[in-house]
Formats: sequence, C-alpha cells, structure tokens
Amino acid sequence: MNFSDQIKQYKWNDIHDSIYQKTASDVQIALSKSRLNLDDFKALISPAAEPFLEQMAQKSQQLTLQRFGKTLQFYLPLYLSNMCSNICTYCGFSMHNHIRRTTLDLIQVEQECQAIKTMGYEHILLVTGESKNVGLDYFKRVLPIIKRYFSHITIEIQPLDQDEYEVLIEEGVDAVLVYQETYHAHTYAEHHLKGKKTDFNYRLDTHDRLGRAGIDKMGLGCLIGLEEWRTDCFYVAAHLQYLEKNYWQSRYTLSFPRLRPCAGGLAVKSEMSDKQLVQLICAYRLFNPEVELSISTRESEHFRNHILPLGITSLSAGSSTQPGGYAKESNKALEQFEISDPRSPDQMAELVKSQGYEVVWKDWDHCLR
Repeated sequence: MNFSDQIKQYKWNDIHDSIYQKTASDVQIALSKSRLNLDDFKALISPAAEPFLEQMAQKSQQLTLQRFGKTLQFYLPLYLSNMCSNICTYCGFSMHNHIRRTTLDLIQVEQECQAIKTMGYEHILLVTGESKNVGLDYFKRVLPIIKRYFSHITIEIQPLDQDEYEVLIEEGVDAVLVYQETYHAHTYAEHHLKGKKTDFNYRLDTHDRLGRAGIDKMGLGCLIGLEEWRTDCFYVAAHLQYLEKNYWQSRYTLSFPRLRPCAGGLAVKSEMSDKQLVQLICAYRLFNPEVELSISTRESEHFRNHILPLGITSLSAGSSTQPGGYAKESNKALEQFEISDPRSPDQMAELVKSQGYEVVWKDWDHCLR
C-alpha cells in the first residue's frame, strides 16, 4: 500500500468542515495532551485556535528545546539548472515562461561549490527544474564534485523511481525533498498542465519509493496558497504520520513555502497571514516533537527574526534561486522566485547568537553512519 491508497480515507470537504467546526474546547483538550492525534491537529490549525497562539508558542518552544536544544542548523540551496519540461502555473521555471535557460556544467558546479564553501556551509540543498537533462546521469557526474566540499547533501529535483533513488543514495545523497504542492487532486490538475508532473499519484507516492530505497531523511509539504491552507496542511500531517509509521528508519523535515512573486506569477487562492503561519508551525511542533521544521528566505526579515525560537530547527541564509548565483553576479532573469530575506549568512548567524542560540554548520559526518 502507498499513500495514494491511504489518502482515499480523507475526503477533502469533510476534512475542511471538520477543521472549521472545531471549538475553543477542542483546542484546550489538544493543548492538555502530551501526545496528539490528527483530530487534535485539526483543532490547533483551526480558526478557534487563534486566541490560543501565545500558549501554543510557549509549548512549541519548550518541546523544541527539549528535543533539539538551543541550536539552529544552516543550509544553502544550490540551483543547478532551471531547465524544465513541465508547465506549472506558479513556478518561475515553468516551460511556458520565456526566461533564459541554463544548466551548470562541471566547471561551473565546482565554482559554485567553492563560492559557497567560503560562507561556511556544510549542508547543501541541490535544486533543479524537472527535465530529462538533469536526471540520474547528470547527478552521477556532479555528485562526486559536490561531495568533496559538503558533508550533507539534500536534493530537491524531479521525482524518480526507487532504483534511481538507490543509485543516488550510493552516490552520496542523504536527504530528498518533494513537495506535493497541493493534496487536492482537482486543483493539482488545474496548476500542472504539461509534463511528468501532471501525474498526481506518481508524485504523491514518491516518499514511499524513497522509504523503500532507504533514504536517511525526506522532506514534505505543500505550496501554501494554491488551495485552502488549513485543509492542505492537514494532509501534510496525515502524510507525515503515515510515513513515520511505515518508514520509521527515516527522519523527516517539513517546510512552509508560501507563494512568492515569480515569472508568470499566480494570484494566491488562500491567503495566510504571518500570524497564521506561526500558528501552523506551532501546531506541527505540538503534533510531532521529533520532526525538523525549516524556514527559507521566502519569508521576510521581520518574520524570520521572531519565528526562530518557536519551533524552527533549520534555515537558509544568503540564498540565490538561480543557477550560478554564487560565483557570479546575480541575474534575476534566471530566478525561480524572489527571496524576501537577503541577509548574508554572517548576519543571520549574529542574529541567531544574539537570541542565545548556536549555529550548526555541520552536525554529522558519513563516517558516523
């Protein structure tokens, strides 16, 4: 059984109505528990929970300190290619957008690695569009170079088959991030118009293939704004619960990408305020004290300054969302989306330290596996 079978038990409209019917009493019951179920999670992301945000934040901070201590791990995305064979209405890399396309060659990859290494990073996130030009063969060529520079390699690329993931794990990939974008199948079809990404179930079952391949860590989430955010985020929680039960050997990380301006930009269907994003982050932490929670430079300086102690365990800083954006001068024509927090890694490190936290540039090594 895959999650595409499991998801059939959750009817979108029923989940939506259940969330919006939650009361203050339901929220109080959830907050009194040490172990939450999915029904409790509904209560914590419901409108009824908004007056309880301070209590949620305090408990979230306490649980995060108990599990992760006063540390924040830094990572950086390295965009290898903006080539893409999909048409997605919300993405700057979408094939229908008239932008200059490029894929880094081996020399350019090494130049990017050298530039990033000077910033102090040991954890790297490799990002590409979804194209046959940046498939398994490409990664078999570039990973040996990247491994010389970084201790931990995460990839965010097109979904692959299980045997392909097994090869990438052998080549040194430690973690894979795959976002479903939205768990609403009809809305998903409206926004994915051409390419392999139109296959809703193949993408949905990617984490099952990863689990069977034996990946150390996998990330999941939805693109907040494509659909009603509370309901979509419930499905993320249900997906996480399913994965932890079936692939308990793997670790998990959640991200909270909100729609941001990009080429061919799309209007947001479901607005989420900063306060509501805080509510969601705290709800995930209370639901699962073990899961890693990541915040990227999509979010503003002000927001990131205040959210760090409330459940976040990793963040990016000094990011570029274009191929070749570290070794050479920025070219906005190549960007996937606009970042909202342009501060350097050193500036973010000083902020983290000023809040009494320690920056973790490297927290493990392959020799410890």
